[in-house]
Amino acid sequence: MTVASYLFVAACLFGIGLYGLLQRRSLVAMLIALELMLAAVSINVVALTTLAGRDGALGQVVALILVGVAAAEAAIALSLFVAIHRARHTIDVEQLSELTG
Repeated sequence: MTVASYLFVAACLFGIGLYGLLQRRSLVAMLIALELMLAAVSINVVALTTLAGRDGALGQVVALILVGVAAAEAAIALSLFVAIHRARHTIDVEQLSELTG
């Protein structure tokens, strides 16, 4: 596969993630869409470092760091979702629009 095909796949993946982020009302579905967008960014990083003529290991290391950041983000977000669900008994964004202290 060429670099352009990787960039096309990443753009499609990012578009699907953006659509899911804008259309879904559940916090869990929004988190999954955000993770799709981060996967697209990782694919772009690896493809663009290859296109730049640099060592492919640099892009792979950055992508590995991005995967670690995404895993930490997902763990923190899911724990926050559990806390919100316990307090409000819902994770629907429309019903959570009026958060109080």
